[in-house]
Amino acid sequence: MITCFIRYEIDPFKVGAFDEYARNWGKAIPRCGADLIGYYSPHEGSSTVAYGVYNIKSLADYEAYRERLRNDPLGRADYEFAKKEQFIRREDRTFLRLASAPHAELIRP
Repeated sequence: MITCFIRYEIDPFKVGAFDEYARNWGKAIPRCGADLIGYYSPHEGSSTVAYGVYNIKSLADYEAYRERLRNDPLGRADYEFAKKEQFIRREDRTFLRLASAPHAELIRP
């Protein structure tokens, strides 16, 4: 299992548009085959950084998943929405694997 972390740099005056974008992905991503952990928009501190996080089995599965997103009506609409509204200034993807599993049990006195 790998986790995709998407770091967005967004327009601070268009956080509402990013939130709409995130809600749409909240429907499309699970339908297209990834395990969505969530999208996170600015709350406190920097108002230009947002994240999307999801799990997927492998990079090969990721490629198939991306193709399904491109063909999904809501996925296509969300791509077009972002392009039209231009609230995303930059988008970077990083794929990580969980290194701490199994997590240690809590030791209670």
